[in-house]
Amino acid sequence: MKNNSRRKFIRQAFISGVGLSMGGTSLANTTTDRPSEKQIILPDVSKFTPASPDIPFVPRRIASWWNTIEDLQWSQKSIKDKIKRRAEAFAEAKIDMVVNYGFHIRFDFSNYFGQLHGYMANVCEELHQYGIKFMDHYSCNHVERPKNMDDFHKLHRSHRHHVLLFHDPIATRHAQYEGHLFQDICEVDIRDGSRGYSQQYQMEAFCHNNPGFLDMHVKYLKRLLNEVPIDAIEVDDMCDYVGLAACGCQYCRERFRRDYNREIPPFNDKNFWGDTSKPMLYWGNYENPAFRDFIRMKVDGIVDHVKLVKMTVGHMPLMSCCSSTGPIVLNSISLNLERMAPYLDFFMLENVGTNIRSTDWVRMDAEALHQKDIAKQRGDSPAIALSYTIYEKGGYLGWALSRFWGVANWSSTHNQRLIEDPADAREMEEVIHEWNNWEVANSNLDYSKGEDLVEIRLVSNSYCRDNGWRDEEGKEHWDRLKAWSGLLVKHNVGYRFLRTDELADTAALKRESTPLILDGVASVSDAQFKAVSIYLASGGKAWLALPFGTFDEKGNKRATPLSDQLTRAYSKRITVIDSALNSDPLAGLIQSGKFSPIIRQTGGDERWAARIRFYDGEFTMHFMNTAMKPVPHQDIEDNGGVPIIQDIDSSITNNQLSYEIRINALPDHPYLLKSPELKDKNRKVISGKGKKGHQVLDIDLSGIKIYGALQKG
Repeated sequence: MKNNSRRKFIRQAFISGVGLSMGGTSLANTTTDRPSEKQIILPDVSKFTPASPDIPFVPRRIASWWNTIEDLQWSQKSIKDKIKRRAEAFAEAKIDMVVNYGFHIRFDFSNYFGQLHGYMANVCEELHQYGIKFMDHYSCNHVERPKNMDDFHKLHRSHRHHVLLFHDPIATRHAQYEGHLFQDICEVDIRDGSRGYSQQYQMEAFCHNNPGFLDMHVKYLKRLLNEVPIDAIEVDDMCDYVGLAACGCQYCRERFRRDYNREIPPFNDKNFWGDTSKPMLYWGNYENPAFRDFIRMKVDGIVDHVKLVKMTVGHMPLMSCCSSTGPIVLNSISLNLERMAPYLDFFMLENVGTNIRSTDWVRMDAEALHQKDIAKQRGDSPAIALSYTIYEKGGYLGWALSRFWGVANWSSTHNQRLIEDPADAREMEEVIHEWNNWEVANSNLDYSKGEDLVEIRLVSNSYCRDNGWRDEEGKEHWDRLKAWSGLLVKHNVGYRFLRTDELADTAALKRESTPLILDGVASVSDAQFKAVSIYLASGGKAWLALPFGTFDEKGNKRATPLSDQLTRAYSKRITVIDSALNSDPLAGLIQSGKFSPIIRQTGGDERWAARIRFYDGEFTMHFMNTAMKPVPHQDIEDNGGVPIIQDIDSSITNNQLSYEIRINALPDHPYLLKSPELKDKNRKVISGKGKKGHQVLDIDLSGIKIYGALQKG
């Protein structure tokens, strides 16, 4: 634990003359004088090189620490008592790390940092008594600025969890921190020169290339680290929610000119901006190399900002939010986790929401495993899955998915995201208490020590996304990968993603004997082509669905697709298949004998998904229902009009499952089926030897609707 404490914070605050009521710069001492650019000296991020990740601890059971506006009344006794009670309840729920949730749009609270930091220091102090870590979590680059009454009501209806406190229209003109007026560090809308505005969140956005904003953020970070003994930090929203409408400020124009020798054109240039009658997420002409460079330039600025944050926080674990990594639409908001990854230490995915669609989890399997691979390739960094819920069954679903995927579980209620919270809504520590305690007592599997059984490597090449490649039907590379993910789940085939850098690494390709799936890998670099060629020449196998290598890594069209050379030279090592978008090529490969899965189900409903993982070498098999039936709340809907999930049933009736496992020999000891749905009444699993090289397992999943695990007895 750091030496900082609540008492140290109080002492420092008064010595500095800040005082708990001020917390930085208030409107009372606001000045309109702006510092000259010469006064802004930022670290040179170009000299910052990635090091191994900082992982002083590995969180496993994480939960959100929700705040309300009344918490700014700290240090009143009622607030301190509430902190104490909640810390005890979190400990009883076996939570090992909490993530701050609230006061999210952080610079909206610039006049109240004193109270806020005092409150958080108090929270840390109480949690640390139980060995619970505290991660602060905030959005650094926005302030809430509803433009009209409709936006005002939308903000208060949908985003109360931010703990709303923003300047009124008159005070907005004076709002600042550390001498930087907020309105002067905002993005500039390319269309009309106004301040960049995120319509979906009713926020104005600060520009990642603006030195004034970066200086302000660094100074705030230093203050936060000095006043609050946090253990980790999530700097959220390292992207651009304004999207392609920004940024046209002088700093972005200078950067585009300096790094790419290009100018940002006027908004009426259709050759650059494309069809702007469409929603903003679909603007842009990807056939224009200048537009592709614009996308890259915007990401460059955000990556440099991430570097700056990491340089400032030092060896403290750093994380950023990322609910998606695959589709082209991410280019429009400059969200690129793979580019940020070398400077992050923890990784997370938002996987499940509060409504009834959450039970359709197979569609999220690709994202979960994609981000899991990003974390693994970053020095086995912790991978964390965040799920939202209101009721216990939603919390259980998120917990179960984390177990199935082999990642840490971050459970969060979603209070204040509905027009009105249900009267029987549960607190976070109540929702997750049962599942965490069952895990500790009955099946304490450490995900960080788990190794997935991998039979297939599914190639995800970010060059396709970066260059906006789509096929003639408008389908992109990620669409094909999601289709493959669904097939691999359906056939119980263990897989992992193999991504851009690894595709160019001959040694990495040859390290495993599993075949590569190359489906719609249209953009391929010369280095990747060379590595794949050497891999195939040395005996490797690939399943190829065209196109392949019709473009280079910059999106420039090749005179001849690389697939022509590849198939001519290595026809015996390549199996040409249809895309997973159009058929089930995996079933054809199995039927033809070209691929033999390790798991073969011989009895029972095949809608139970099975996945093998080894924990410290111990065989474990996870089961997840793909045919869950969500039970909607009879009255409550989310803000999109979709019913909230209150309970979960199952469409499966035949739960007597039989499998042949193509593993030479499982350890000769009894296996048990465990599930929170069985409480502590574990079931014996019948196992034995089958035909040569196979093990036979008979498993009774009766009474289980969501999840179970086969483990050593």
